[in-house]
Amino acid sequence: QVQVVESGGGLVQAGGSLRLSCVASRSIFRISAMGWYRQAPGKQRELVAGITRGGSTNYADSVKGRFTISRDNAKNTVYLQMDSLKPEDTAVYYCNANAEVFSREYWGQGTQVTVSS
Repeated sequence: QVQVVESGGGLVQAGGSLRLSCVASRSIFRISAMGWYRQAPGKQRELVAGITRGGSTNYADSVKGRFTISRDNAKNTVYLQMDSLKPEDTAVYYCNANAEVFSREYWGQGTQVTVSS
């Protein structure tokens, strides 16, 4: 059974930092590009950051210079380091595993991030 599990969300003041973690089943992690998405109330889910199997990264313009995505292949884990947080970063953050070779995607259950002003 494939599992994608996020952790690390919480409440933080503006300007603060949080680190999100996502552990995926090894069978999927090793063949997947990984990504972090977020969805704020009343808004569509959007890509925040992505990282390929080879370590290439991409970011939404709104988080460039503040967020850093990384992956630890030995631990089947992808991280999202979020610094200089703003109230507009408040959302449920979801981890995504994109097993491109199988044309399958797997999602975690989401973790709430709330940034107070």
